[in-house]
Amino acid sequence: MKEALDQESINGLVAYRVERSKETMSEAKLMIDEGYLNGAINRLYYACYYIVTALLIKNGISTQTHAGTKQMLGLHFVVNGKLSPKISNTYATLFEKRHSSDYDDFAYYDKDTVEKLYPQVDEFIHTIENLISL
Repeated sequence: MKEALDQESINGLVAYRVERSKETMSEAKLMIDEGYLNGAINRLYYACYYIVTALLIKNGISTQTHAGTKQMLGLHFVVNGKLSPKISNTYATLFEKRHSSDYDDFAYYDKDTVEKLYPQVDEFIHTIENLISL
């Protein structure tokens, strides 16, 4: 978003991104259950991405790229201790796995890996949602 938003628009956009994150988690669960594991990685990543963008928007931080979003999360929330590196690592891990699953040939994820990531993403989303509520 390049144009300046009023507070009502910011609140609406933040709420939309939070809801989109939760919907995307539901999509990931369906994909895991049906065995579409690379697709599930993509959806888990985007669930994180949407919630992070909500947090950044709420705090007046703009980015232009996915890498920039990850960088701003670290700079504004991990470095100052508002978000633990352990929790933040979930997003960094999915950033790499999503890129690989979407763009690399012969990149496949097994069910065990994806099923271990799902609760980590759920925890990540709840943690970020708490930061948004502050």
